[in-house]
Amino acid sequence: MQFKALQKEMIDAMKAKDKLKKDAVSSLIAAIKKVAIDEGVRDDIPDDMVDRVILKEIKSLKEQVDTCPKDRTDLLDEYTKKLEITEGYAPKMMSEDEIRAFLKEKCADLIAQKNKGMIMRAAMGELKGKADGKLISKIVDELCA
Repeated sequence: MQFKALQKEMIDAMKAKDKLKKDAVSSLIAAIKKVAIDEGVRDDIPDDMVDRVILKEIKSLKEQVDTCPKDRTDLLDEYTKKLEITEGYAPKMMSEDEIRAFLKEKCADLIAQKNKGMIMRAAMGELKGKADGKLISKIVDELCA
């Protein structure tokens, strides 16, 4: 996703007076700007950096939902809605079949050796931000069994 498109989404949410969406997108923009400054890319923020930060924020929001006390339904609803909004900006992830095909093609020799660590290292290097790490791990376990 492009950073400018995200900024436009925040402006649209402000115009529509959608506070929850504005807050969710605003926190995404703040996190992206922080990472950009830390990595020394203030002006021209690359799309892969935006995607990486969005995925990190999704993970953080999932943890908030999981750790929120069940009796605090107001907070739980807010966290859940923010998570849904943020997931709408996430990059498209690879499906289980796509991951399996990628692993069979790129890591065939490692699968034959049943070296899970080497397969994971090779796969995560190329699939980071494109596929869920837990799903990759599950598929690697199945292929090495």
